[in-house]
Amino acid sequence: MRKSFYLMLMLALSLVELSSCKDNDSYADLLNKERHATNAYLANCRVVNDIPSDTVFEVGTNAPYYRIDKDGNVYMQVLKASDRKTDKAKPSERIYFRYMRYNLLYWYSYNEMLGEGNENDMSYASTYFMYNNYSLATSAQWGYGIQLPLNFLGVESEVNLIIKSQYGLAAEMSGVQPYLYHIRYFRNQV
Repeated sequence: MRKSFYLMLMLALSLVELSSCKDNDSYADLLNKERHATNAYLANCRVVNDIPSDTVFEVGTNAPYYRIDKDGNVYMQVLKASDRKTDKAKPSERIYFRYMRYNLLYWYSYNEMLGEGNENDMSYASTYFMYNNYSLATSAQWGYGIQLPLNFLGVESEVNLIIKSQYGLAAEMSGVQPYLYHIRYFRNQV
């Protein structure tokens, strides 16, 4: 009796363990899911794999998504472009931004865009970073991708960005989730 109880218990635990293994994806599996979700979103968009040599981008809601890093971790659609020659961000300059972001894995799984951010709620303060100064927590916490558009555009610009986890929020990097961001950059707090 005791032996059969022990065997039944071991069988039950083995089944629980096997079923939970399906939920524990490897990091490679998570990266693969991130890639599929990102590619599925971009499949509905026009994509340009290179930055224009003159850095003159198409602008507007029908503009393409430009791959702005060589590994395809960040794609940018320019909605409003400020002239970089006259409105260029300076190193360590405080840049304010308002954003809304959408989890592309959630969209890929449920075909629904749920946004979070401070874009539409003025009771939340504008967020900011110190341009190209990742030694400060206020900049590093937002990841590398948020600042990339300002390498090509002036400060008073508006973009849609697809940011994969490696270039996203530092605290969320291990979650391996890509996000679609709608971002407006400002010199002054709004």
